[in-house]
Amino acid sequence: MPTQRETDESRIRRHIDEIVEGIRTKDLEALKRLYAADVVSFDVEPPLQHVGVEAKAKNWANVFLLFEEASYEVSDLTFTVGDDVAFGHGFGRLSGTLKDGTVTKGMWVRATFGFRKIDGEWLIVHDQVSVPFDMRSGRGVTDLEP
Repeated sequence: MPTQRETDESRIRRHIDEIVEGIRTKDLEALKRLYAADVVSFDVEPPLQHVGVEAKAKNWANVFLLFEEASYEVSDLTFTVGDDVAFGHGFGRLSGTLKDGTVTKGMWVRATFGFRKIDGEWLIVHDQVSVPFDMRSGRGVTDLEP
């Protein structure tokens, strides 16, 4: 019989699967249900932070404007789960076919998720996506793979 922590981690992993599916189907409403209303997101595009589920949804809407077909894959995802908070980290890659027909394999980014159990449901309260950068040039390094 699984422990409560194993059950919670399984739920959180399904949550990440739902993000992948929401991106594939470009379903903003499904994506919004996965985030707390007051989520704080440090995404790859400006500004430095996006506060609230509507701001997070706007980021995804901007992605969907660029992509005819989108997919997202996750690699090396690990979690630490407590009674009502959890965090995880891994790598993610957005890829697909752009509206102009260009096929892109995307780039791997580092992703960190913070979850809180709210009314019995695990919701993302914080996420951060980043790329490493070359200190000499000040430019992002986008050709790394996990």
